[in-house]
Amino acid sequence: MGRIMKETKGRILFQCMNYTILTICMIVALYPVLYVLAASLSSYAFLAQGKVGIIPMGFNLEAYKRVLAYPMIGRSYLNTVTYTVAGTAISLLMSTLGAYPLSRKHFPGRDFLTKVVVIAMLFSAGMIPTFLVVRGLGLYNTVWAILLPTAVSSFNLIILKNFFEQIPVEMEESAALDGCNHLQTLLIIILPLAIPGLVTIGLFYAVYQWNSYFPAMLYLRDRKLVPIQIILRDIVIQNQTNDLAIDMANGADQVSESIKYATIMVATIPIMLVYPFVQKYFIKGVMIGSVKG
Repeated sequence: MGRIMKETKGRILFQCMNYTILTICMIVALYPVLYVLAASLSSYAFLAQGKVGIIPMGFNLEAYKRVLAYPMIGRSYLNTVTYTVAGTAISLLMSTLGAYPLSRKHFPGRDFLTKVVVIAMLFSAGMIPTFLVVRGLGLYNTVWAILLPTAVSSFNLIILKNFFEQIPVEMEESAALDGCNHLQTLLIIILPLAIPGLVTIGLFYAVYQWNSYFPAMLYLRDRKLVPIQIILRDIVIQNQTNDLAIDMANGADQVSESIKYATIMVATIPIMLVYPFVQKYFIKGVMIGSVKG
């Protein structure tokens, strides 16, 4: 009885420590988001005086109006959505077609190819060789330069491979006895059971595509093709706000800071809203796909 009480007290202490640490992590992660949101909705006078915390001061939507009125915002937003949806679909397709064979123990050359994938995860060719390959293939300044070079992540492929290995091989054998070939087994048996893993990896790919801006800087010269992250970079880092507001003499400098925060929120909120819809799959997918059975 005393041992049970001791274990119970230890478990309670462990849970209290967990909740404390997780609460601190939540505050650390949530505070910058709330501050940026409040700053984007606040009057410049309060922002300049440093009075803005997580609650807007002098509620003002002028920054959002000017950001949304910027000619490139709509086009770049559409580009980002296109790159995210198409890129995630292509990445999931290629990762699935790569991970499933590597998860089958009878696949010829399985160990060698797995080692190749692991080596590719640790070492990359570098920026210049990749640029030369993209240009040599005729992908430069096209949407394919954004979608194809980063289509498969070795890390995600290994996670998905480990997830497929958790599915009992007996189910595949039963499908084979019913006359299914490998493709039919994958589509009918494996993929429905692997939805948590696919959603998890899909979320990883979607977040990467949404936040990606460096490939666009390297491979795109047509401003009509750039994602919203490039516009965000121009505004936040290079402080190019003249096109968003009126002349400096009329007070454009007084809204430039608010415009930066508003642009960050405009570019961040959509991808944040995706997570609640995939949370249940995400948690299960990470827990199962991250361990090798």
